[in-house]
Amino acid sequence: MLVVLGMALLGAILGALTARKRNGNAADMAQYAAGFGIAFALAGLIISMVLVRLVV
Repeated sequence: MLVVLGMALLGAILGALTARKRNGNAADMAQYAAGFGIAFALAGLIISMVLVRLVV
């Protein structure tokens, strides 16, 4: 679960930074942060499931 939350947080930060780099306003940064956060959380979920399968 920690992997998923960590990846979601990382995605949100990267999304906000990407929107800021593209000269977006606050709404753009929020939308990018949400989109990247969801995508990274999904990737983290897959990574977490693979790790659980390898350990057990």
